[in-house]
Amino acid sequence: MSLLRRTLGSRYAFVVAAATFLALLSAAGLRAAPGVLILPLEKAFGWDRGVISTAAGIGILLYGLTGPFAAALMQSFGVRRTLSLALLLMAASTGLSAFMTQSWQYVATWGVLAGLGSGAVAMVLGATIVNRWFVARRGLMLGLLTAATATGSLIFLPAMAWIAEHGGWRPVVLTVAVVAAIMAPICWLLIPESPDAIGQRPFGAPDDWTAPAKGSAANALSAAFGALARASRTRTFWLLFGGFFICGLTTNGLIGVHMIAFCGDRGMPEVRAAGLLALMGLFDLFGTTLSGWLTDRYDPRKLLFVYYAVRGLSLIYLPYSDFSILSLSAFAVFYGLDWIATVPPTVRLATEAFGDRDGPIVFGWIAASHQLGAATAAIGAGVIRAQQGQYLEAFVIAGFAGLVAAGASLMVRRGVAAAAVA
Repeated sequence: MSLLRRTLGSRYAFVVAAATFLALLSAAGLRAAPGVLILPLEKAFGWDRGVISTAAGIGILLYGLTGPFAAALMQSFGVRRTLSLALLLMAASTGLSAFMTQSWQYVATWGVLAGLGSGAVAMVLGATIVNRWFVARRGLMLGLLTAATATGSLIFLPAMAWIAEHGGWRPVVLTVAVVAAIMAPICWLLIPESPDAIGQRPFGAPDDWTAPAKGSAANALSAAFGALARASRTRTFWLLFGGFFICGLTTNGLIGVHMIAFCGDRGMPEVRAAGLLALMGLFDLFGTTLSGWLTDRYDPRKLLFVYYAVRGLSLIYLPYSDFSILSLSAFAVFYGLDWIATVPPTVRLATEAFGDRDGPIVFGWIAASHQLGAATAAIGAGVIRAQQGQYLEAFVIAGFAGLVAAGASLMVRRGVAAAAVA
């Protein structure tokens, strides 16, 4: 490893980015697995779908809420140690679930423990790695790592669905556990704490570059809660917070968790349904990139209006469609382009409203609302399906919520001075 680091010099940053990319993919696969496990667990144990969905919802919620605190832990305890322990927690919790016999054990392993572990292997990790290891090409590297968290979960679904179809639920959870266990030592070996820890500079750093002073966990927590306190006194924050809550409600909470089961209710095999989600993930890459380009050129509020309105209408339409391969494929392509297209305009509005210092931190809290909304949809749609025997009401409610978010987006005021108005 020492020879490799000396040979590559500052380009070793790309090795670190590659290892981080794989770690993020493993966490994305874990978070996608509950959507595949719904039907196999129903068949194996006869559990209520609302109970099964509760585990997914808790996992999504903790996945989002862990992020701000994982950043502080990385600052005080170290990135390498935090990441390796998080991967081991993911491996242990999912591996233990292979022996479960009661539904509360599924909630404890895949909901609580796996949610906490995967929450530390999320976008906060990607941002930390990019900021430490890159001066040049930060945008490109952050985009690649974002793709790992945003689309990795959808891309893995066909393989996990095939495993579930041929071997049941247990091989799926063991596969996830093995992947996380393998990634823990790989990340420990390949990811040093920082470039200066191995006598290197970040990629693209000038010759006179000096390592920045390391902050304490207390300062990180103070900054996080201080930015939240200031932002929460403004209307702009709550409009963006509410919009992103609905964003999570209408994407990975509903479609990500329940789409395969929904298609199963309509007679579609799991592997084919998972393929539709993978298609969404593929087109999400194009949609998010295009959204970033549009955000640089047009009013981000109007972009959000279009994204949320189109998403809401499509969700209302889906349960009433003929569910043919053609209509579902068109939905997958169209919806995939809009999957996380809301991120670039929301980031820009947060930065404009709260400044370069508070803006990224405030967006971290706004992003947490995304997972809160996703958890609400994951649990709520499962309960609706268990009580009503269908998903119709869940999709219609989510669709109308998207229309509400579209209207709220036009009410956001731009600029720091505007955001200061409560």
